[in-house]
Amino acid sequence: MRWKKARRSDNVVDQRGKGRRSGKGLSLAAIAAIVIMGLVSGQDPIQIISNIAGQAVQQGGINLGGQTAEQSEMLKSDPQSEFVRAILGDTEDTWRDIFSQAGNHYTDPKLVLFSGSVRSACGYADAAIGPFYCPADQQVYLDLSFFTEMEQRFAATGEFAQAYVIAHEVGHHVQTLLGVSTHVQAARQRGERVEGHNGLLVRQELQADCLAGVWAHHAQQRHNWLEPGDLKDALNAAQAIGDDRLQKQAQGYVVPDSFTHGTSQQREHWFTQGYKTGKANQCDTFSAQLL
Repeated sequence: MRWKKARRSDNVVDQRGKGRRSGKGLSLAAIAAIVIMGLVSGQDPIQIISNIAGQAVQQGGINLGGQTAEQSEMLKSDPQSEFVRAILGDTEDTWRDIFSQAGNHYTDPKLVLFSGSVRSACGYADAAIGPFYCPADQQVYLDLSFFTEMEQRFAATGEFAQAYVIAHEVGHHVQTLLGVSTHVQAARQRGERVEGHNGLLVRQELQADCLAGVWAHHAQQRHNWLEPGDLKDALNAAQAIGDDRLQKQAQGYVVPDSFTHGTSQQREHWFTQGYKTGKANQCDTFSAQLL
């Protein structure tokens, strides 16, 4: 992937090394167990961890100071963060254009790089839960070690696979600006069950996959930056983090009623849908008949 063609975003904030865990924090083993419990029960792992760790965070705290000029310069000289800045910058260019064509304004999200743990407006989070988007502060959170885990645990390799992950989280930001996230959260607050293979959470995640594909379509038209195997890498990443595959790895069997992100086949299908059409209006997973 010839990603160096892309404009670099100024909206990446480097908070790596700033997290301070108190002695009462959760261990990685405990976090992993909680994530598996969430997959089995259908609960959101982020909410479970936030509830359990909330008191420890208040007592021990996590120091997340502002970014200095020196840290900003270091960010620009770090190859990994330079890649993140390039991908985020290109998502900004894509969604600004798409929103503008519809007569709307696109507000750029921030992307926070962290290591180990971070506290967002959505609560405390550990790197074990993977990248996430917080609608409350409109920021994407990413521990770069997740890309290593993708390669080692899920055999999902390649820079375009990593770009897909970032674009998926930005897709959640697009959903927030369009009011989709509010709709799903309102259903949850009414006590509706949003988990399950046809649930709102799955449809929300699949739409974010499709929106990531829309970005990939426009980015390729602008830069012609994909190399042989890049698209296959992204599709492999989409398959690797399907609920069915993750549950099979974690517990040896699949519980469709607890799905929150969609199956491997669904995730590949909707990313492909966005990539082939390049149109956000082709990403209506909420009214579609899911595979």
